[in-house]
Amino acid sequence: MSVKNEDLLSPFRFSSGITLKNRMVMAPMTNFSSNQDGTVTDAEVSYYARRSAGVSMVITACTYVTANGKGFHGEFGGDRDEMIPSLRRIAEAIKQQGAKAILQIFHGGRMCPPELVPNGEIVSASDIPAERGGVSTEEPNVNPRALTEEEVQEMVKAFGETTRRAIEAGFDGVEIHGANGYLIQQFFSPHSNRREDRFGGSLEKRMTFPLEVVNEVKRIVREKAQSPFLIGYRFSPEEPETPGITMDDTLKLVDALADKDLDYLHVSLMNFFSTPHRGVEDLSKSRIEYLLETIKDRVPLIGVGSIYTAEDARKAFATGVPLLALGRELIIDPDWVQKISENRENEIVTKLNKEKQKELVIPDPLWNAIMNSPGWFPGV
Repeated sequence: MSVKNEDLLSPFRFSSGITLKNRMVMAPMTNFSSNQDGTVTDAEVSYYARRSAGVSMVITACTYVTANGKGFHGEFGGDRDEMIPSLRRIAEAIKQQGAKAILQIFHGGRMCPPELVPNGEIVSASDIPAERGGVSTEEPNVNPRALTEEEVQEMVKAFGETTRRAIEAGFDGVEIHGANGYLIQQFFSPHSNRREDRFGGSLEKRMTFPLEVVNEVKRIVREKAQSPFLIGYRFSPEEPETPGITMDDTLKLVDALADKDLDYLHVSLMNFFSTPHRGVEDLSKSRIEYLLETIKDRVPLIGVGSIYTAEDARKAFATGVPLLALGRELIIDPDWVQKISENRENEIVTKLNKEKQKELVIPDPLWNAIMNSPGWFPGV
């Protein structure tokens, strides 16, 4: 490998004892390719296997922890024990290629399409509709029902139960999906959370649900995991809504999460070097800089966002983040890591070749979504 890429390809050891072979991770991306009953398809398993040989860790698309949390058509489930064999197929496909397998666990909350949940009943922190639609629905203004306190406690336990299933299915860890406007973020957001009980009100009370989910997942891992098992948490730094999450709000949440003895935090960004919109004094400083200053080396941060070339990755890594996630670029070029390790970075492909769906092992539902999203996917 080239000397300039040595850092990207160097091993990384988590405090739990798990070691990654390099610093490059596959980001979680919805692929719309599971069966209607929530089980994974052969095409989906092949898609993950194709992308697991170079990166050190693969974070799956999100899996719903309860039946009323399904956020996408073609999403695989982790809400009941019958799903464990299905989950095991993905874990094994990833691990057989040499990467660690991380299951992202989530609940869509008010972003769930009504046709995907029992009786069409959408739930959230409060009965406030979303201002923007989810990936799979054109009806963003569905009024959700606020979860009762008892239901919130049951939801916390559901995240723990799906973690247990991930352990039994052979995953190396879970990532708690607290980003992108879904249920955990809905509890943290002043837009979606107007509760007056212990789960809402002040910033600190709005942190209660996210932190209780973290505590429950940690408890299950302590009790059920027979070997080191990673726990990560993904978050979005800001919301466009007013009221909505500001950068300052997120820094307070991140400060609390950094004291939770998690294995990593994972920021959700479209652009790694993006800057805050509000809530901090210096809007010219990148969100990554603010996050690293707040974390102060207490927990590893995974950075992500529009990293396509090796030079992009080197610039991002130079900020001090210990791990980098590739998303769309691994759909475009599954051999990205292998190419930089073999001094072939000039061969990295950064625009999707529309003639190579089969070679790239991209399932039809994901391929069709890409072809219909020219503003989201490079080269389409």
